Amino acid sequence: MRSSKKLGECVRIADVSGTPFDDIALLTGLIAAVGSAEYWAEPGSEDRGFAGGAAREALRPVAEAVVLAAGSPDMRWWTAPVDRGGQRYTQFLGRHGLTEPPLSGAAELAGAWLADARVDKRSAPGRPEEDSLLYGGQWWSGPALSRVPVTTRALPALGAARLALAEGGFGWRSARCWPVVPQDGARVYEVRDPGSWAELVSRYPLDVSESRRHDWRRVTGWAGRWLIPDYAAVAADWDAVHVCVAGYLTTAGIAIPVGDSASTMLAGWDPDATWWLTDVLSLAGVPQDWRADQQAPLGWTQAG
Repeated sequence: MRSSKKLGECVRIADVSGTPFDDIALLTGLIAAVGSAEYWAEPGSEDRGFAGGAAREALRPVAEAVVLAAGSPDMRWWTAPVDRGGQRYTQFLGRHGLTEPPLSGAAELAGAWLADARVDKRSAPGRPEEDSLLYGGQWWSGPALSRVPVTTRALPALGAARLALAEGGFGWRSARCWPVVPQDGARVYEVRDPGSWAELVSRYPLDVSESRRHDWRRVTGWAGRWLIPDYAAVAADWDAVHVCVAGYLTTAGIAIPVGDSASTMLAGWDPDATWWLTDVLSLAGVPQDWRADQQAPLGWTQAG
């Protein structure tokens, strides 16, 4: 999804709320943008409209106002680094409660993730040579499905940002938010913009062209090589990778050059999410349970 569309979603809902740039209105718009994220389909007419030069110019004053609002005390977390003292691990409960978060074995999980990525590449010969509208593969660029722990910060009206800002939500009705804290000195790579994401990829490249090219070409039009970070290699130098909200809005869903012959894309990475690649997290208190609530401003309320 184009960055301009995300900005459009943010300001459209904020504008009709009657309070264009307060923190709840902007966060509501961000939730709508996250909910419309797609990394496997051709841009629709709305995407193309927002990506045009006329729309960009029309949105420029609004973007400047959003940037100004993001400098307020309530919104500075959109551009802030990882909140080391306010991290929450979110468990979406479904029908059954879960045990304590798995905060150990990250290196083994990252290694298994890399092995799976290599197996997926070896199985590529059975895939269509040409990009097919009927063929889809993996479309995310984070270590999804690896069980590597992912956290977001707590917010005043929300147990964890991820409650409302999880891409591809599955209609979860209940969740448990565990406070966790990283060790002192934990090394966190900060993604603030497309350049910092491209730098991470260029330093730790993993070619995923075979598994991503069908989906990502439909989204972006790029027909060359695709790279994402090799998270097992990243873990040798960094304990975690954090994407702030501003980094998400400016980076997700677009083809970003890496060198002269490859591109990368930030996809399937929630705003403010931090993936922890080494065992530096520990529990820091008792969890809070939350339930979905359509009447609540951000869609969730604390249970009990």
